[in-house]
Amino acid sequence: MNSSTIHIKIANKIQGRSHIMIAFSGGLDSTVLLHSLVQLRMHITPYLQLYAVHVHHGISRYADLWVDHCELVCRKLLVTLKILRVNIISKHIGIEAASRNARYGAIASIISSQETLVTAQHLDDQCETFLLALKRGSGPTGLSAMASHMPFYNTEQIRPLLDISREQLEQYAMYYDLKWVEDDSNKDKRFDRNFLRLKVLPNLCYRWPHFTKAVARSASLCAEQEQLLDELLLSSLQSLMSKDNSLSINGLLSISTAKRSALLRRWIAHFQVMMPTREQLQKIWVEVAMAKKDANPIFQLGKKQIRRYRQHLYLLPLLSSLKEKIIFWHSGVFLQLPDGLGNLQLDNQKRGICIRAPKYNEVVSLRFTARGKIHLIDRPRSQTIKKIWQEYNIPPWKRDRIPMIYYNETLIAALGIFITQDGQGINGESLWNIYWKKMCTNISNK
Repeated sequence: MNSSTIHIKIANKIQGRSHIMIAFSGGLDSTVLLHSLVQLRMHITPYLQLYAVHVHHGISRYADLWVDHCELVCRKLLVTLKILRVNIISKHIGIEAASRNARYGAIASIISSQETLVTAQHLDDQCETFLLALKRGSGPTGLSAMASHMPFYNTEQIRPLLDISREQLEQYAMYYDLKWVEDDSNKDKRFDRNFLRLKVLPNLCYRWPHFTKAVARSASLCAEQEQLLDELLLSSLQSLMSKDNSLSINGLLSISTAKRSALLRRWIAHFQVMMPTREQLQKIWVEVAMAKKDANPIFQLGKKQIRRYRQHLYLLPLLSSLKEKIIFWHSGVFLQLPDGLGNLQLDNQKRGICIRAPKYNEVVSLRFTARGKIHLIDRPRSQTIKKIWQEYNIPPWKRDRIPMIYYNETLIAALGIFITQDGQGINGESLWNIYWKKMCTNISNK
């Protein structure tokens, strides 16, 4: 494969995109990708706007030298370069996964919806990814390996080199006399990917020269099967999902185990979170969906949680409990709420709730819990707080995150939900209109 063929392949993959951000490590793969894109800009697509981003992980003792190299290369190629510095937290997931998460997280923080992220994974990388998935016992989704096109936060990611081998990239680099850096950690066989690259794949390719292409073909076939299943199951999934993106448990009871698992996976994939293993998926069904009626089951999946309420499954962020928090509100001034819940303010436009103003000897506080029986306005008798939450269809994870106004130790109102008899204004009394400006995010099922 000559350099012109590589240019054409890359041009076809990025066709229709005018703003490209290249993840540039300074290694062979990304150096060839960057150089090729610059060639396309010079000779084929002059409208192409290129930006490079280099993530400084700070792990290698050579990290600062790699930054210098990348800056030099980009200056020569007239490409704007952005350096992003990240801290790696590898607890529980390992240094490889932590580095990848930090890298993509940093890029996501600066990329715009008009830009396309282009990364330099190649044919040999695809083969390694397939074998790693095989080692984990993955099904067709995992064995699909890396997609050439996929969503990336608010934009997309393209891998234009997936059908080009490392050997072909080396030939390209030699032809143009390109210089690149070598990551010293790539020789550490303690890492699974390096072990495959250094010890396993050379023997497999020596015995079967077309092994990497055959693996890529298998990955592509798995991806096709998954795409077909996505299409066939789409209507079933849509019929089981409510407007708040919760999933009907009753709708899953009458179908086969295989179909139920496939639908659960696609429901979880809808939120673009870590895909559970087969064992985790079974636990989600048995321990959450099928838990006792009066239970409040929780299954943590990475940085998310799966919960059940009224025969529906919800996939939620990990939420902090605010039960023990007490905030004193002096004179009704603007108040910032904790944990991203928004803010409170007295409102002259009469938005929000209307309650009686506190008396001179009443201390106003904000809390996130209530106990015992509560007498709401326009109700003949008191009710337990649990029954009130159920009546207003408030799921358990929201109940200790709703701001409640107290005067001394007396509950006056739960903002957005109810006002108690003790908070009702009487003729002639001063009134407070309290407006709760919530954050734009909806935690109901995200």
